[in-house]
Amino acid sequence: MNSRKLLAIFAHPDDESFGPGGTLALYAKQGVEVSLICATRGEVGNIPQSLQENTGTLGELREAELRCAAKHLGLTRIEFLDYRDSGMPGSKDNRDSRALAAAPLDVIAGKIKDHLLRINPQVVITFDAFGGYGHPDHLAIHRATVQAFQSARDQQQTDLRKLYFATFQRRTMKAAVRLMPLFGQNPRKWGRNSDIDLVEATKIKFPTHARIDIRSVLDKKKKAIACHASQLENQPKQYWLLRLMFKLAEGGEMFMRGYPEADAGLRESDLFAGISDSRAAN
Repeated sequence: MNSRKLLAIFAHPDDESFGPGGTLALYAKQGVEVSLICATRGEVGNIPQSLQENTGTLGELREAELRCAAKHLGLTRIEFLDYRDSGMPGSKDNRDSRALAAAPLDVIAGKIKDHLLRINPQVVITFDAFGGYGHPDHLAIHRATVQAFQSARDQQQTDLRKLYFATFQRRTMKAAVRLMPLFGQNPRKWGRNSDIDLVEATKIKFPTHARIDIRSVLDKKKKAIACHASQLENQPKQYWLLRLMFKLAEGGEMFMRGYPEADAGLRESDLFAGISDSRAAN
Protein backbone atom coordinates (compact mmCIF):
# COMPACT_ATOMS: atom_id res chain seq x y z
CA MET A 1 0.00 0.00 0.00
CA ASN A 2 1.04 3.58 -0.64
CA SER A 3 1.57 5.07 2.82
CA ARG A 4 2.58 8.53 1.61
CA LYS A 5 0.54 11.46 2.93
CA LEU A 6 0.51 15.11 1.90
CA LEU A 7 -1.32 17.86 3.77
CA ALA A 8 -2.04 21.29 2.26
CA ILE A 9 -2.96 24.15 4.62
CA PHE A 10 -4.57 27.26 3.15
CA ALA A 11 -6.89 30.11 4.09
CA HIS A 12 -9.80 30.23 1.63
CA PRO A 13 -11.68 28.05 -0.83
CA ASP A 14 -9.87 28.47 -4.20
CA ASP A 15 -6.38 28.86 -2.67
CA GLU A 16 -5.83 25.16 -3.30
CA SER A 17 -6.87 25.28 -6.98
CA PHE A 18 -5.39 28.58 -8.12
CA GLY A 19 -2.30 27.72 -6.10
CA PRO A 20 -0.69 24.24 -6.09
CA GLY A 21 -3.77 22.43 -7.41
CA GLY A 22 -1.77 20.60 -10.05
CA THR A 23 0.65 19.28 -7.45
CA LEU A 24 -2.20 18.09 -5.24
CA ALA A 25 -3.85 16.37 -8.20
CA LEU A 26 -0.58 14.79 -9.33
CA TYR A 27 0.16 13.18 -5.98
CA ALA A 28 -3.45 12.07 -5.54
CA LYS A 29 -3.22 10.42 -8.96
CA GLN A 30 -0.11 8.58 -7.74
CA GLY A 31 -2.02 7.16 -4.79
CA VAL A 32 -0.80 9.61 -2.15
CA GLU A 33 -3.34 10.47 0.55
CA VAL A 34 -3.82 14.19 -0.05
CA SER A 35 -5.68 16.23 2.58
CA LEU A 36 -6.60 19.90 2.85
CA ILE A 37 -7.12 22.17 5.84
CA CYS A 38 -9.01 25.34 4.94
CA ALA A 39 -9.04 28.02 7.63
CA THR A 40 -12.17 29.90 6.48
CA ARG A 41 -15.09 29.51 4.12
CA GLY A 42 -14.32 32.71 2.21
CA GLU A 43 -17.32 34.61 3.60
CA VAL A 44 -16.20 38.07 2.38
CA GLY A 45 -17.74 39.32 -0.85
CA ASN A 46 -21.00 39.05 -2.76
CA ILE A 47 -22.75 36.18 -4.51
CA PRO A 48 -22.81 36.84 -8.27
CA GLN A 49 -26.32 37.41 -9.57
CA SER A 50 -26.05 34.41 -11.86
CA LEU A 51 -25.49 32.14 -8.83
CA GLN A 52 -28.05 33.59 -6.42
CA GLU A 53 -30.91 31.22 -7.25
CA ASN A 54 -31.22 28.38 -4.73
CA THR A 55 -28.06 29.56 -2.99
CA GLY A 56 -27.55 30.04 0.75
CA THR A 57 -24.82 32.22 2.19
CA LEU A 58 -21.61 33.03 0.36
CA GLY A 59 -19.72 30.82 2.81
CA GLU A 60 -21.99 27.89 2.00
CA LEU A 61 -21.57 28.50 -1.72
CA ARG A 62 -17.80 28.68 -1.52
CA GLU A 63 -17.63 25.54 0.62
CA ALA A 64 -19.66 23.72 -2.04
CA GLU A 65 -17.28 25.02 -4.71
CA LEU A 66 -14.33 23.75 -2.69
CA ARG A 67 -15.87 20.30 -2.39
CA CYS A 68 -16.44 20.30 -6.15
CA ALA A 69 -12.78 21.20 -6.73
CA ALA A 70 -11.66 18.54 -4.26
CA LYS A 71 -13.33 15.83 -6.33
CA HIS A 72 -11.40 16.87 -9.43
CA LEU A 73 -8.13 17.12 -7.51
CA GLY A 74 -8.67 13.76 -5.80
CA LEU A 75 -8.45 15.04 -2.23
CA THR A 76 -9.04 12.47 0.50
CA ARG A 77 -10.44 14.92 3.05
CA ILE A 78 -11.21 18.59 3.68
CA GLU A 79 -11.28 20.01 7.19
CA PHE A 80 -12.06 23.56 8.28
CA LEU A 81 -10.60 25.61 11.12
CA ASP A 82 -13.89 27.56 11.22
CA TYR A 83 -12.47 31.06 11.24
CA ARG A 84 -14.05 33.89 9.26
CA ASP A 85 -12.50 35.41 6.13
CA SER A 86 -10.65 38.55 7.23
CA GLY A 87 -10.71 40.58 4.05
CA MET A 88 -7.85 42.95 3.31
CA PRO A 89 -6.16 45.35 5.79
CA GLY A 90 -8.33 48.30 6.75
CA SER A 91 -11.64 46.65 5.90
CA LYS A 92 -14.36 46.07 8.51
CA ASP A 93 -14.04 42.32 7.90
CA ASN A 94 -10.40 42.52 8.91
CA ARG A 95 -11.49 43.80 12.33
CA ASP A 96 -14.21 41.20 12.92
CA SER A 97 -13.55 39.29 16.15
CA ARG A 98 -14.20 36.01 14.31
CA ALA A 99 -11.67 36.82 11.59
CA LEU A 100 -8.64 34.61 11.14
CA ALA A 101 -6.34 37.66 11.18
CA ALA A 102 -7.75 38.66 14.59
CA ALA A 103 -7.09 35.27 16.20
CA PRO A 104 -4.01 34.75 18.42
CA LEU A 105 -1.23 33.02 16.50
CA ASP A 106 -0.70 30.43 19.24
CA VAL A 107 -4.36 29.41 19.08
CA ILE A 108 -4.32 28.99 15.29
CA ALA A 109 -1.05 27.07 15.49
CA GLY A 110 -2.48 24.84 18.20
CA LYS A 111 -5.43 23.86 16.02
CA ILE A 112 -3.15 23.13 13.07
CA LYS A 113 -0.83 21.11 15.28
CA ASP A 114 -3.73 18.90 16.36
CA HIS A 115 -4.48 18.17 12.70
CA LEU A 116 -0.81 17.49 11.95
CA LEU A 117 -0.54 14.96 14.76
CA ARG A 118 -3.78 13.23 13.78
CA ILE A 119 -3.30 13.13 9.99
CA ASN A 120 0.47 12.61 10.36
CA PRO A 121 1.64 13.50 6.84
CA GLN A 122 5.22 13.31 5.66
CA VAL A 123 4.90 16.47 3.53
CA VAL A 124 3.12 19.74 4.33
CA ILE A 125 2.41 22.61 1.91
CA THR A 126 1.31 26.14 2.80
CA PHE A 127 1.76 29.78 1.68
CA ASP A 128 5.11 31.50 1.33
CA ALA A 129 6.10 34.18 3.86
CA PHE A 130 4.43 36.92 1.79
CA GLY A 131 1.24 34.96 1.37
CA GLY A 132 1.45 35.24 -2.40
CA TYR A 133 0.22 38.83 -2.45
CA GLY A 134 0.09 39.83 1.20
CA HIS A 135 -3.45 38.81 2.23
CA PRO A 136 -3.71 38.89 6.07
CA ASP A 137 -5.22 35.40 6.18
CA HIS A 138 -2.45 34.00 4.00
CA LEU A 139 0.18 35.54 6.27
CA ALA A 140 -1.55 34.19 9.38
CA ILE A 141 -1.70 30.66 7.97
CA HIS A 142 1.95 30.74 6.90
CA ARG A 143 3.10 31.79 10.37
CA ALA A 144 0.78 29.42 12.22
CA THR A 145 1.69 26.45 10.03
CA VAL A 146 5.43 27.03 10.50
CA GLN A 147 4.95 27.22 14.27
CA ALA A 148 2.68 24.17 14.34
CA PHE A 149 5.05 22.13 12.17
CA GLN A 150 8.02 22.92 14.38
CA SER A 151 6.05 22.10 17.54
CA ALA A 152 4.65 18.87 16.12
CA ARG A 153 8.12 17.80 15.00
CA ASP A 154 9.12 17.82 18.65
CA GLN A 155 6.53 15.12 19.34
CA GLN A 156 7.64 11.52 19.17
CA GLN A 157 6.15 9.08 16.68
CA THR A 158 5.38 11.61 13.94
CA ASP A 159 6.12 11.18 10.25
CA LEU A 160 6.56 14.89 9.56
CA ARG A 161 9.55 15.22 7.28
CA LYS A 162 9.24 18.18 4.95
CA LEU A 163 7.57 21.60 4.82
CA TYR A 164 7.14 23.51 1.56
CA PHE A 165 5.89 26.96 0.69
CA ALA A 166 3.94 27.31 -2.56
CA THR A 167 5.36 30.19 -4.53
CA PHE A 168 5.94 31.24 -8.13
CA GLN A 169 8.51 32.89 -10.32
CA ARG A 170 8.15 36.64 -9.89
CA ARG A 171 9.33 37.18 -13.47
CA THR A 172 6.07 35.56 -14.58
CA MET A 173 4.06 38.05 -12.53
CA LYS A 174 6.25 40.91 -13.75
CA ALA A 175 5.44 40.00 -17.35
CA ALA A 176 1.73 40.00 -16.53
CA VAL A 177 1.96 43.30 -14.63
CA ARG A 178 3.59 44.97 -17.64
CA LEU A 179 0.63 43.91 -19.77
CA MET A 180 -2.07 45.15 -17.40
CA PRO A 181 -2.01 48.84 -18.46
CA LEU A 182 -2.59 47.71 -22.04
CA PHE A 183 -5.93 46.33 -20.82
CA GLY A 184 -6.77 49.47 -18.87
CA GLN A 185 -5.93 47.96 -15.49
CA ASN A 186 -3.82 49.40 -12.69
CA PRO A 187 -1.46 46.74 -11.27
CA ARG A 188 -1.29 48.67 -7.99
CA LYS A 189 -5.06 48.35 -7.54
CA TRP A 190 -5.92 44.78 -8.46
CA GLY A 191 -8.59 42.44 -7.17
CA ARG A 192 -12.28 42.62 -6.36
CA ASN A 193 -11.79 45.67 -4.08
CA SER A 194 -8.76 47.14 -5.89
CA ASP A 195 -6.73 46.67 -2.71
CA ILE A 196 -3.90 44.45 -3.96
CA ASP A 197 -0.61 46.00 -5.07
CA LEU A 198 0.89 43.56 -7.57
CA VAL A 199 3.87 45.82 -8.20
CA GLU A 200 4.97 45.39 -4.59
CA ALA A 201 4.31 41.66 -4.83
CA THR A 202 6.76 41.37 -7.73
CA LYS A 203 9.53 42.80 -5.55
CA ILE A 204 9.42 39.85 -3.15
CA LYS A 205 11.93 37.14 -4.00
CA PHE A 206 11.93 33.58 -2.74
CA PRO A 207 14.25 30.78 -3.86
CA THR A 208 12.75 27.92 -5.84
CA HIS A 209 13.84 24.57 -4.42
CA ALA A 210 11.29 22.34 -6.15
CA ARG A 211 9.47 22.45 -9.46
CA ILE A 212 6.66 19.94 -9.97
CA ASP A 213 5.72 19.05 -13.53
CA ILE A 214 1.91 19.08 -13.61
CA ARG A 215 1.34 18.75 -17.35
CA SER A 216 -0.22 15.31 -16.92
CA VAL A 217 -2.92 16.73 -14.63
CA LEU A 218 -3.53 20.14 -16.20
CA ASP A 219 -7.08 19.14 -17.07
CA LYS A 220 -7.80 18.25 -13.44
CA LYS A 221 -6.49 21.63 -12.27
CA LYS A 222 -8.55 23.51 -14.87
CA LYS A 223 -11.71 21.66 -13.82
CA ALA A 224 -10.98 22.42 -10.16
CA ILE A 225 -10.51 26.11 -10.94
CA ALA A 226 -13.80 26.12 -12.88
CA CYS A 227 -15.58 24.90 -9.73
CA HIS A 228 -14.86 28.27 -8.08
CA ALA A 229 -17.45 30.05 -10.22
CA SER A 230 -18.26 32.69 -7.60
CA GLN A 231 -14.70 33.97 -7.78
CA LEU A 232 -14.42 33.76 -11.55
CA GLU A 233 -17.73 35.54 -12.14
CA ASN A 234 -17.08 38.18 -9.49
CA GLN A 235 -13.83 39.20 -11.14
CA PRO A 236 -13.91 38.32 -14.84
CA LYS A 237 -11.57 41.22 -15.64
CA GLN A 238 -9.17 40.21 -12.90
CA TYR A 239 -8.71 36.48 -13.32
CA TRP A 240 -7.36 36.76 -16.84
CA LEU A 241 -4.11 37.60 -15.04
CA LEU A 242 -4.12 34.31 -13.14
CA ARG A 243 -4.90 32.43 -16.33
CA LEU A 244 -2.01 34.18 -18.07
CA MET A 245 0.39 33.40 -15.23
CA PHE A 246 -0.78 29.80 -15.31
CA LYS A 247 -0.05 29.61 -19.03
CA LEU A 248 3.35 31.28 -18.70
CA ALA A 249 4.31 28.80 -15.97
CA GLU A 250 4.16 26.06 -18.63
CA GLY A 251 2.71 23.41 -16.38
CA GLY A 252 5.19 23.71 -13.53
CA GLU A 253 4.40 24.65 -9.92
CA MET A 254 7.12 26.10 -7.72
CA PHE A 255 7.97 25.56 -4.08
CA MET A 256 10.44 26.87 -1.56
CA ARG A 257 11.52 24.32 1.04
CA GLY A 258 11.01 25.51 4.60
CA TYR A 259 12.15 22.32 6.35
CA PRO A 260 14.66 20.79 6.33
CA GLU A 261 16.83 23.75 5.43
CA ALA A 262 17.68 23.62 1.75
CA ASP A 263 21.25 23.51 0.50
CA ALA A 264 22.28 26.20 -1.96
CA GLY A 265 21.30 25.25 -5.48
CA LEU A 266 18.81 22.55 -4.41
CA ARG A 267 16.46 21.56 -7.25
CA GLU A 268 13.86 18.89 -6.51
CA SER A 269 11.27 17.45 -8.86
CA ASP A 270 9.47 15.41 -6.19
CA LEU A 271 8.29 16.73 -2.83
CA PHE A 272 8.77 13.23 -1.39
CA ALA A 273 12.40 13.06 -2.53
CA GLY A 274 14.58 11.60 0.21
CA ILE A 275 11.67 10.03 2.09
CA SER A 276 12.31 6.33 1.90
CA ASP A 277 9.59 5.10 4.27
CA SER A 278 6.53 6.24 6.17
CA ARG A 279 8.19 6.52 9.53
CA ALA A 280 10.30 9.63 10.08
CA ALA A 281 13.49 9.48 12.02
CA ASN A 282 13.17 11.63 15.13
